Amino acid sequence: MGDSQSWTATPAAAEQARSMLATAWSCAVTAEGGREEFVGTHSVTDDGRVLLQVPEDSALVTAAICAPRGEPSAVLEFADVAPVPVRNRIRARLWLAGWFAAQEGQLAFQATRVVLRRPSGAVVVDLDEFAAARPDPLVTAEARLLTHLADCHPDAVERLTRLVEPDSLHGAVRVQPLAVDRHGLTLRIERARAHGDVRLPFHRPADDVAQLTERMHVLLGQASAASCPRPRPLQRQRADGDG
Repeated sequence: MGDSQSWTATPAAAEQARSMLATAWSCAVTAEGGREEFVGTHSVTDDGRVLLQVPEDSALVTAAICAPRGEPSAVLEFADVAPVPVRNRIRARLWLAGWFAAQEGQLAFQATRVVLRRPSGAVVVDLDEFAAARPDPLVTAEARLLTHLADCHPDAVERLTRLVEPDSLHGAVRVQPLAVDRHGLTLRIERARAHGDVRLPFHRPADDVAQLTERMHVLLGQASAASCPRPRPLQRQRADGDG
């Protein structure tokens, strides 16, 4: 269930897709030989090709060698999981359709179609944009930053709710930081039977953690100066699950 507050200054689909590849720990591969889950075995080249280390006896190796070169023969799936425990913890999913080729003891995957599914819906990512995009500069620090904010500064999270439209906070029982990137911070607003997300954009993009710290101080300053506090105190409760 979404909120009425507008999402602004969000990463482009190609950038978000490349950010997911940069941080995903596992990769699910569906090919003619079946479906396999690989954990901690893939890397990504500068142009977005996925390199996969697989056991020699994997059915994937046989499927890659036997498949006609250049024809789509496999699908890779990645999940973007929120580092802070919230409901429906999967923030986005990414699918790459394409083909494998054996390359120096590993499999190199060339995508012919890239699909990103976000809460707002699915979008097909342009292949040239995908190849040229770079991950968000904060993506490798995001998990540490969000968990620190949630665990050590819950008062700051509550203060930030002063920047949220009152309608979006109606019935809220808990607010947690869901995501952060160079363009802004996203809060997850949980209610008794539903949830929604609200975007708090930075006044300008942050290219590193030092700049992010300054952008967060600006948001907190704006929240402190806000004259309309949230409708009622938030009740603390544990997350229902990962979704």
